[in-house]
Amino acid sequence: MTNHSAYIAGLGFYVPDRVLTNRELEKMVETSDEWIRTRTGISERRIAEKGVGTSELASRAALAALKQAGVSPNDVDLIIAATTTPDMPLPSCACFIQQKIGAKNAAAFDLAAACAGFVYALVTAEQFIRAGVYKNILVIGADVISPYIDWTERSTCILFGDGAGAALLKPASGKSGILSSVLGSDGQYADLLTIPCGGSRRPATHGSVAENGHTLKMSGSEVFKLAVRGMSEAVIEALSRAKVKKSDVACFIPHQANQRIIDAVADRLELPAEKIFVNLQKYGNTSAASCAIALCEAVEQGKIKKGDKVVLATFGSGLVWGALVMEW
Repeated sequence: MTNHSAYIAGLGFYVPDRVLTNRELEKMVETSDEWIRTRTGISERRIAEKGVGTSELASRAALAALKQAGVSPNDVDLIIAATTTPDMPLPSCACFIQQKIGAKNAAAFDLAAACAGFVYALVTAEQFIRAGVYKNILVIGADVISPYIDWTERSTCILFGDGAGAALLKPASGKSGILSSVLGSDGQYADLLTIPCGGSRRPATHGSVAENGHTLKMSGSEVFKLAVRGMSEAVIEALSRAKVKKSDVACFIPHQANQRIIDAVADRLELPAEKIFVNLQKYGNTSAASCAIALCEAVEQGKIKKGDKVVLATFGSGLVWGALVMEW
């Protein structure tokens, strides 16, 4: 047992070229740019072309992370793909990623934790590193959610976009790396955010397609309240476990779902706006890719520097949530 923590040696992200603006949505559904921005903070989102699977976006993000880390695909020990929109029911998205990047020596599997997937996958990867099982782990949060959106349903179609973010984890020495984490779930709320059809319980039929059963359904107001509570409590517990004060946090990266949720969590945690990184105005909610893309951009923009305490917090269908504290 090595008991090494894990640190992020490289980051990368990829979003499709196609930009869907609020102005374009005005022509598709009864809404307005002002209405969307006021209620969500989102101005535009990226949409994958038809026929482009999650593994394609994920592979591009993965190669960028490997390049930054200076690690060859041949040296990757494990690929964890956090996604709920794999290319197909089987094989796993992770195996397609392995194929595309040429990581022939890696084990590979998918992890399904919806929007909380990236944090769940980071925590999972850390356990393999702590146990001394693997040294180079590729963690990817990626979703192509647009095919599952009802573009006539105003309450959901304005929120989501497609994207992928990746991190290459290695064993850490000293105090750097992941300091603590908290994961949680409460299945009694599983029906609040679902894609009802397409699984084993209700497989695809002409009827399921006709009734629009393959698109995302969400009870927005209830999810909002639970998201704020779940993320806030997880962050407080993770900070306590890491023995890090709120005042010592240099950058807080929340799940990029809705500006109102982010503001409510920040208020609960009493974190100043300048310490909170937000990019949902450009991408919307990219599900498992959300925190990964935000982390990439925060580092790129100099919001995170070596030695900084960084907190990730996320929440998603399940209902699941998680928070992670790291020293950069």
